Amino acid sequence: MSSVSYAAATPASAPVRRQPVYFISHGSPMLALQDSEARRFLQDLGRDIRAAGAPRAILVLSAHWETAAPTASLAQQPETIHDFGGFPRALFEMQYPAPGAPEVARAALAALATTGITVMAGETRGLDHGAWVPLILMFPEADIPVAQLSIQPHLGPAHHRRLGEALRPLRDQGVLIMASGSLTHNLRNLVWEGTDEVAPWAAAFQSWIHDKVSGADIAALDDYRARAPFARQNHPRDEHLLPLFAAVGAATPGQPGRRLHDSVQLGALAMDAYRFD
Repeated sequence: MSSVSYAAATPASAPVRRQPVYFISHGSPMLALQDSEARRFLQDLGRDIRAAGAPRAILVLSAHWETAAPTASLAQQPETIHDFGGFPRALFEMQYPAPGAPEVARAALAALATTGITVMAGETRGLDHGAWVPLILMFPEADIPVAQLSIQPHLGPAHHRRLGEALRPLRDQGVLIMASGSLTHNLRNLVWEGTDEVAPWAAAFQSWIHDKVSGADIAALDDYRARAPFARQNHPRDEHLLPLFAAVGAATPGQPGRRLHDSVQLGALAMDAYRFD
């Protein structure tokens, strides 16, 4: 795969640093407004990433962009998509004016096609809340170019792991891969009035995923809907967990993921985050 150039984040003379991969649980859009352990974690994570050497660009795989085959946003200046309803006006007024990274989008599609994955033509799409909500906390300066890649829920975990494997070389070109979903995502069973208790079925699933990711147990993860405890109760649809498999695939082969954060909101919304090197 040919190298790509980036517009803004670091000086042209700066050395290219291999970037890690992150799986982030983005939770409710209110994460952008309300104080929480997860919000503070993302703010600290962004500062840590920048201190270690800011990425030249970010490629986000968000659970909120579903397509029949992988496609990527070619937008030069992605709009901030407020793809939700029923929240305070202040949330709809928030903007994340980061520059786009169409060259990264094209490189991602080319990398996928090279490995035999069928792709769709790029679109000039903005950033949905699975992308901009964590990014506005991590990189509030909005100075790092961002491209977004879609997911394919009908194709399952193994497809998304292969997708991540194909994207792995982008890391050596200074691209940070951020897979944004939710470790658990059963909105009907959340306790909206607030609770400090974690539902046992959510805690069991959270623990199982941690065990398999930290042990790099790819076979078990690919088959999580059959093997994980309460898999369907935690994910009636698995679109919010599929970004995790892309992160696993983009990791250095054989390297386990390291859990960086594991708080739970609303009784059953696990906000776990993992780093893959």
